[in-house]
Amino acid sequence: MARIVIGCWGSHGDVDPSIGLGLGLQARGHDVVIATIPYFEAHVRDAGLRFHAIRPDVRPDDAALVAKIMDRDRGTEFLMREIIFPGIETMYADLDAAAVGADLLISHPLTMPIPMIAARRGIPWASTVLAPMSFFSASDLPVVPPAPWLKSLETLGPWFGRGFASLVRWASDQWAAPLHAFRAQLGLPRIANPLFDGQHSPRLVLALYSRLLGAPQPDWPANVVITGHMFHDATHGTALAPDVEAFLSDGAPPILFTLGSSAVLSPGRFWTESLAAVQALGRRAVFLMGPGGPTAFGAPLPPSVLAFEFAPHSLLMPRSAAVVQQCGIGTLAQGLRSGAPLLAVPFSHDQPDNAYRAAQLGVARVVAPTEYRAPRVARELSRLLDDPSYRSAATRVSAAVRAEGGVSAACEAIERAFFRA
Repeated sequence: MARIVIGCWGSHGDVDPSIGLGLGLQARGHDVVIATIPYFEAHVRDAGLRFHAIRPDVRPDDAALVAKIMDRDRGTEFLMREIIFPGIETMYADLDAAAVGADLLISHPLTMPIPMIAARRGIPWASTVLAPMSFFSASDLPVVPPAPWLKSLETLGPWFGRGFASLVRWASDQWAAPLHAFRAQLGLPRIANPLFDGQHSPRLVLALYSRLLGAPQPDWPANVVITGHMFHDATHGTALAPDVEAFLSDGAPPILFTLGSSAVLSPGRFWTESLAAVQALGRRAVFLMGPGGPTAFGAPLPPSVLAFEFAPHSLLMPRSAAVVQQCGIGTLAQGLRSGAPLLAVPFSHDQPDNAYRAAQLGVARVVAPTEYRAPRVARELSRLLDDPSYRSAATRVSAAVRAEGGVSAACEAIERAFFRA
């Protein structure tokens, strides 16, 4: 039995895959600690795993903070320059305490001190990425939120991809000055950009998403294993509330509207436009609105629409005619597994790239939040619901995602790389 520390930082979309992986490793006899922000302590312990708190200590339900992090143009820069890099030393101290006696460390893209701790303590480490965007491949350029049209310039040839990827790496490395300085203070050599190449373990890089979303590229780091998605959404129980179950059973499958756990705190006009769209279509709908969300409407909702705060995506999505979602990687993973066609409304970070990849699979259509208005939404949903090719593609993708067995594949890769002679 090995003692394994999994570090992660962020929202449910970051922490739930670590819990899914941790449960898989624990089932194989390993002693697993999830090191993450205090907000998730009960969530981790309820899953049956050990917990260790790390900083920066933020609350993922702080709507004002999340609005800044989710800003389309500057959200990533705000997150890195104002929260993560200034907090590197305190995160290091917390993760270093968790690492005492560990046999293996597993990093998340934002737990950047783990490579430092591994080097200083002589502990082996594996790294993880949750979405293809983390590789920022020059040969498979991601869709970047401020300028999604740049993706189309891939047709200019490989020189454009290499130049753009190099420019992004150079610009974002300027944000990392506190990390580079801290490494020097510890007597460690400078590394490549810690947001990209510098985050990857030389021994094992786990891509915790479906191979359908991104095939290996020539400029990926060595030793990448694409495992498939990690699934864990037991936060809100393993059964639907009686009123939700009754609604689902009392008519045609509804359209499910959800914005995950972050974008839901800064939805803009999403809910009012969604209501107008389903009324225009004459369709039943479920609104998964997050904390306090159902109180946003000034008048009672029609009987054909049920709004509530939380429910497991794994239980709702397979019973939906279609799913409207933001395409955070955790929400998208559940959508791909569900077999329902998707209408993607990507806000920021990796969401536009994830949405593009879902559309390439034939399971999704995409509407930018700035264009999310009821007439457009109704037209897009009609195409998803009336064209059988979307349901057919979603069924095919669902079968492939379920067959990948992401947790088992990741655990097998870890044991093969670190614990077998």
